[in-house]
Amino acid sequence: MKFRSLIILNALLVSLAIALVNFYFQQSVFYLIITFVSSLAISFCFFYFLMERYIYSKIKLIYKLIHHLKLGKDLKDSFGEQISSDPIGDVQKEVREWAIDKKEEIETLKNQEKFRREFLSNISHEFKTPLFAIQGYIDALQDGLIEEDPLLANSFLNKAANNLDRLSYLIKDIDEISKLESGELPINFQQFDLILLISEVLESLEWKAQKHKIELVFKDKMRGHTMVFADREKIRQVLINLISNSIKYSNENGKTTVKIFELHDQILVEVTDSGIGIDEKNLPRIFERFFRTEKSRAREIGGSGLGLSIVKHIMEAHQQTISVRSKEGVGSTFGFTLEKK
Repeated sequence: MKFRSLIILNALLVSLAIALVNFYFQQSVFYLIITFVSSLAISFCFFYFLMERYIYSKIKLIYKLIHHLKLGKDLKDSFGEQISSDPIGDVQKEVREWAIDKKEEIETLKNQEKFRREFLSNISHEFKTPLFAIQGYIDALQDGLIEEDPLLANSFLNKAANNLDRLSYLIKDIDEISKLESGELPINFQQFDLILLISEVLESLEWKAQKHKIELVFKDKMRGHTMVFADREKIRQVLINLISNSIKYSNENGKTTVKIFELHDQILVEVTDSGIGIDEKNLPRIFERFFRTEKSRAREIGGSGLGLSIVKHIMEAHQQTISVRSKEGVGSTFGFTLEKK
């Protein structure tokens, strides 16, 4: 044990020094031995009491406190447990590990603080835009526009209604993403036919694609039924978000293609568009809340800016992955996996 070895070493050094001093004056080997033995016994007892009382016990207490703080236990539990035989070495190890943990925790808190500031800034911007528009339209109507120009007044009312819809979608998406993050929104796993679900989603978005002059194509490489195990309505939401985005960000006379591939124990779904694409530097941030590239902002495309973030949270709740590959000016492909049944 390092503690006792340290005491014995100190006692030996002190005893040897005293014995040599005594031998210098007495010039007797007998007195040298007697002095050394008696000094060793006294020195050992003195150093043991000193180190045990004032140093070792304090180190044990510090070790227990650090160890229990790391484990998140109540501090009162620190005083009734046995510890290892080398608390001094353990203290050094615990302090080093604790310092690393605290450094990582501080970095995490800094990143969270940065994310919180960006989130508040983004959400403020997203709310202000439709609110200011609604306020402007209402002010114009209150100033007598209804009597002066009924057609323009009706147009303003329609625009105000559209902005109210945007606010409603934004609030709904924020509520949903917060529930997904906190686990309040349960995932109802069931077995269902993925091909049938994709066909339903494409059919429901056909009018939107025609409006933007986008061709929807479903390439079923599997043929027949493709059974998966997931939350059918959540996967419907994922497909709607991805296909809607592909329509919004595609150029006129473009194409959106949905493909499915069979993997070992999973099904891979890919949604590919022929749109504006995403700059490589923006790809790591594409699933962040409210993140939009400069080109997408320039197109003034509606939506809450939370669609891809919700998609990512849904796939994580399924313990599956979603990825994106894109080339600017060529198009993007979003792919996600599902458990095969």
